[in-house]
This record gives sequence, structure tokens and C-alpha cells, in this order.
Amino acid sequence: MFTLPKPETVNVIVRPATHQDIPAIVEIYNDAVIHTTASYDYYPTTLDARIAWYEAHIRSQHPIFVAEDGRKVVGWSALSSFRHADGYCYSAEDSVYVSAGQRGRGIGKLLMNPLIDTAQQMGLHTVIAGIDAANGVSIRLHETFGFQQVGYLKEIAFKFDRWLDLILMQRML
Repeated sequence: MFTLPKPETVNVIVRPATHQDIPAIVEIYNDAVIHTTASYDYYPTTLDARIAWYEAHIRSQHPIFVAEDGRKVVGWSALSSFRHADGYCYSAEDSVYVSAGQRGRGIGKLLMNPLIDTAQQMGLHTVIAGIDAANGVSIRLHETFGFQQVGYLKEIAFKFDRWLDLILMQRML
């Protein structure tokens, strides 16, 4: 599936992440941890933890992409193991994060295209997304790429002094 970029994303390129991108990935993720419910983590991650995450993705051949505007990384996306039991080897979970000052430019759409393409090339059967139920932007993004809601977990997490619901979305490949 191909979606046309917004005019404001014309200079944004999406490419596989490199080791040098990890600090920017950490910065974008930690901002989401501190300020949003896009992640249910309470505490920012460390550079060492994210290096281990990156290296695990390289070993398992799960892709990580970055969106770069000029020389600045403005977003990232990844496929990760959905669960670790052998029977889940044809399933993956996606992650898409865009830096706070860059949201609304269509960067999330640019980051989704290579995830779906790579998932198909990997021979995956399905991609799952776990999205905070109040995150309408992420829900609509996933719907644009053919994801459908398949589950609703009520009050599954607690963050920012309130209970949060999680929507599970799935795209069959």
C-alpha cells in the first residue's frame, strides 16, 4: 500500500536505523514516556538499555526505521516479537514514535510503509498494534494501513493517576 506524502514531509526520508541513531531514538521514546500514554512505561529508558534493544532487533532481524528531516531524526518505527513462544514466530508487534515537535506532518505514515513492506518480505502472517484507547491519531494511522480493532482491554494499565484502556489492532498480511 502506498500513501502520498503530505507536502511538509517531502524532505523527510525513511531509512533503516543505524547504531548512530540510538540516542535520537532514546530521546523521542523518553519524551513519549514522560508526556504521553503512547508508552505505558513510567520511567525513561537509558542509552545502554536501548543499545541492547537495538542489538536484539539486529540479531532477530526485526527492522527499525528512522525518519530523518535534514540530518535530524524526527521519528522511528520498529517491528518486535509479539511474544516469545515459538508459535508466535509469524507475528510481530509494531511501534511508531514521532518527536513531539514533528507530529501532524504525516511522518507516522512514512514510517508505516516500510514496516508493512518488511513484514511481508519477512513472511510474517500478521502485525499487531497495542494502542492506548484515547490515542485517536495512532488508531486512525493504523486504520489507514488496514489494521482492524480485534480487542479492547479495559483498565489494563495505570499511568498519570488514571486507569488506561488498550486497544489491540491487527493487520493480516
